[in-house]
Amino acid sequence: MASLARWCFQHRRIVLASWLLALVGFGVVSGAVGTKYSNNFSLPNTDSTEATALLKASFPSQAGDSEQIVVQARTGTLTVPATQRRVEALLAKVTALPFVTHVTSPYSSTSLISPAGTIGLATVSVDQLPQNVTKAMANTLVTTAQSFATSQLNVQLGGQGVEQGQRSTQGKSEVLGFFFALVILYFAFGRSLLSAVLPLLSAALAIGVGVSIIGLLTHVTSVPLFGPILAVLVALGVGVDYALFIVTRHRRELLAGRDPEESAVVALNTSGRAVLTAGVIVCIALLGMFALQVSFLYGVALSAATVVLLTMLASLTLLPAMLGFIGLKILRPKDRAGRDGVTVTGSGFWDRWAAIVQARSAVLSGAALLLIIVIALPFFSLRLGLSDAGNDPKSSTTRQAYDLLAKGFGPGFNGPLTVVAGLGTPADQTHFEQVLVTVAADRDVASVGVPRVSPSGLVQVAVVYPKSGPSTAATTSLVQRVRHRDIPAAEAGSTLVVHVGGDTAVSLDFSHILSSKMPFFVGIVVLLSFLLLMVVFRSLVIPLTASLMNLLSIGAALGVMTAAFQYGWGKSILDLPEAGPIDVFVPVLLFAILFGLSTDYEVFLVSRMHEEWVHSGDNRRAVARGQAETGRVITAAALIMIFVFVSFIFGGQRVIKEVGVGFSAAIFLDAFVIRTVLVPSLMQLFGPSNWWLPRWLDRILPTFHVEPDDLGPPPASGSGTGPGARPVEVPS
Repeated sequence: MASLARWCFQHRRIVLASWLLALVGFGVVSGAVGTKYSNNFSLPNTDSTEATALLKASFPSQAGDSEQIVVQARTGTLTVPATQRRVEALLAKVTALPFVTHVTSPYSSTSLISPAGTIGLATVSVDQLPQNVTKAMANTLVTTAQSFATSQLNVQLGGQGVEQGQRSTQGKSEVLGFFFALVILYFAFGRSLLSAVLPLLSAALAIGVGVSIIGLLTHVTSVPLFGPILAVLVALGVGVDYALFIVTRHRRELLAGRDPEESAVVALNTSGRAVLTAGVIVCIALLGMFALQVSFLYGVALSAATVVLLTMLASLTLLPAMLGFIGLKILRPKDRAGRDGVTVTGSGFWDRWAAIVQARSAVLSGAALLLIIVIALPFFSLRLGLSDAGNDPKSSTTRQAYDLLAKGFGPGFNGPLTVVAGLGTPADQTHFEQVLVTVAADRDVASVGVPRVSPSGLVQVAVVYPKSGPSTAATTSLVQRVRHRDIPAAEAGSTLVVHVGGDTAVSLDFSHILSSKMPFFVGIVVLLSFLLLMVVFRSLVIPLTASLMNLLSIGAALGVMTAAFQYGWGKSILDLPEAGPIDVFVPVLLFAILFGLSTDYEVFLVSRMHEEWVHSGDNRRAVARGQAETGRVITAAALIMIFVFVSFIFGGQRVIKEVGVGFSAAIFLDAFVIRTVLVPSLMQLFGPSNWWLPRWLDRILPTFHVEPDDLGPPPASGSGTGPGARPVEVPS
């Protein structure tokens, strides 16, 4: 690491030019070939997938997504001749769109017009699955339909494809993230603007290259539309964290009297090793999503891991090059004037806090642990699902369509179930009719549509409308009863095969798959991280403690999310219309990303402790010094991430708010409770046992130290070598 740092420092022009060339080169190539973002979503061997396959084979027009056009007569009813002519002209225009395969008019059945006659539902079948409906298609459909709206006719659109196409990106979050990062870094570095700008420049350049590479990856694998946004936000956090840690150590060494080159070498040879370790663990956690075997998440994992890897490489190469360009200007003038031959001691708040933790470790560790457990308790009643349009912003067309349908027909019209039957013999049709009779009698069913037979006569399909909304527990229970009670009873003794599909059924199947595979996913990530930390710190206690603490912080974050969104405790603050389940893929993303970020903080904290332990052999001193000297860095990095994710809470979509609440809560608890109180308290209590490793295991493990063995003292005053220096305080 020292050789790499010295080469980058001495050949800084080559390093900077290489990164700029990569930025421009990948950007040009990506712009030339374009991008092919796609939300490919498949759940093999599930009931909903089998239902879709039957529809695709026998009802091709019904195999794609089904969008909704909801019309409302503001005065009179929809059967008034002038109003009916306008609605029929609207439907004719929509039918002519190239991606539309079929349109069902509300006038084709009395069941599609509300009892009051004021609200009607038209269904629009398109030739794409919901996840593949593009923003352009959604906008064309919405614009075409709403061009017929008047003061007398209200036209709103719903459906999963329209909802995805209408969702806006979170561009403001990235801008706010950079702004908050700059402000926090400015004050964290004692009002040194250059020190604050360097971490951001390093992260921004790496992110720029990474986004272009993600665009190229879309031609190789499926990357969802939100993949780059999530990758940028994660990379912004870890990139600033990594550069912040290195720049902090560089400034400390400059204040201790080293020249800029030696200072950069020491910073990379110590903090840089911690950055390398932390970056590898974040990538392991992200790529661990492949263990879930859900193709929807593969592109997310690759995108985020790619950009994290680039930010780590930028911190280890580009950053020392930029430190060479800036030299001593990274310090304020008054610090430059008094830096010769001084040693740096952590002082101020963090020294005092480390002393308090050392003196009251038993009480503080117990209190912190109790607090985390209490916050995590709601997690044990976590219910997973997918957000529906009822959680969209009130001004959106999807939300207004949702509300109109609920008002006119009942909430179940927003989440119908599609019951599809494969008929082996003519007698199976009678068995399927019995299924529908049984389902219609269920207490949670509002109505069952008339079944339709495929042209081949081998498949029948019927639509079931629940009484409750798609994301409610009652609808979930209904699907389970139909699948596990009503259908098996009808299939017995026949060749009938029945499947339940539709968006609500897909949501339940997705939840089941991820829930069943989560333990394996968590186990793989925790095990690999444990092994890596064991190699780095030559300890069993530290990686075990780190793994448990990471799981605690994630459990607490899920507890906060459950209380806010499922219990509805945050409805007014978060502007939520109703309580509901947590979006099924959010806990997966939260675990993968936060486990890596939490390990970042653990590595930064413990690596400084380990360095002191190697030099002094005094555990109490090592823990106190490590906490005092990294506390400000960890909390500053955490504040940046918290502000970034808090900005998500003010976004319109429920799932974005879930990400904002979950991530900001987890980072706050991890940095300000676990790393600041719980971990150092426990390490004080464990004593030298923190660093215990059986000799036989130590012999067989590969060697990788976070700190070098040959780190010498800073130079003496005026000479540049030798011991003997006066202390100076670092601004806190």
